[in-house]
Amino acid sequence: MKKVCLVLGAGAGIGGTVGKRFAREGYHTVLCRRSDEDGLKRLVVEIKDTGGSATGRIINAADEGSIEELVADVEANIGPIEVVLFNLGAQIGNRALGDTSYKVFELGWRLATFALFRIASCVFPLMEARGTGTLLVTSATAAVRGNAGQHSHAAAMGGRRMLCQTLNAEFASKGIHVAHVLIDGAVDAPDTLGKMLGPENFAKLREAKGSEHDGLLVPEHMAETYFHLAQQHRSAWTHELDLRAYSDLAWFNHAPKLV
Repeated sequence: MKKVCLVLGAGAGIGGTVGKRFAREGYHTVLCRRSDEDGLKRLVVEIKDTGGSATGRIINAADEGSIEELVADVEANIGPIEVVLFNLGAQIGNRALGDTSYKVFELGWRLATFALFRIASCVFPLMEARGTGTLLVTSATAAVRGNAGQHSHAAAMGGRRMLCQTLNAEFASKGIHVAHVLIDGAVDAPDTLGKMLGPENFAKLREAKGSEHDGLLVPEHMAETYFHLAQQHRSAWTHELDLRAYSDLAWFNHAPKLV
């Protein structure tokens, strides 16, 4: 049976690109996203056309049983899950407290934190029995800095980061590598940041900071870091790192905003 890299949140940016990187190394990548089945099919075909192996799944990770059924099916019918990339986003844009409903706030937690808990609950017992496994978790600046209008996102991502720490504390000694990857900057991803900003604003951002400026995080280069994390020797595991373009200030160097 083939070794499997399971990607939750396999869009055209980080998730899909990391999936392609693992496929190049012989992994069967199971690419999961909530919508855009046509885009998912194109991604799978692209991997297969370059000699890789991949499967696409449309799932809503917030639905009860969706993650659990996915893991059971992959393990039974494709192969052992060696690597999980948890790449689900939970960004809803800037919303004042009064504009953040209970439902919206809770959805952020369900996607960013509870879904991570669910995937770990499903796959970690299997990895523990095999004595090896890797969980790569994409995170955001909001995990370490709460800004105005980011009530749902910051609370959810802060929970994601802490959950990574507790999982690492319990399972590192059992052979499971948990890596929290903090994305501290804008990613050149049309189906995430591009949708948030809109086509016109995203094009302006690309013109100002992208291409030869190297001011946007490029998924193809980010994928090299993700792959490296999954190959690290256990004597020198990285638990947390942050990625940003060379021209951006780190999250911890920003002056506090006075409201």
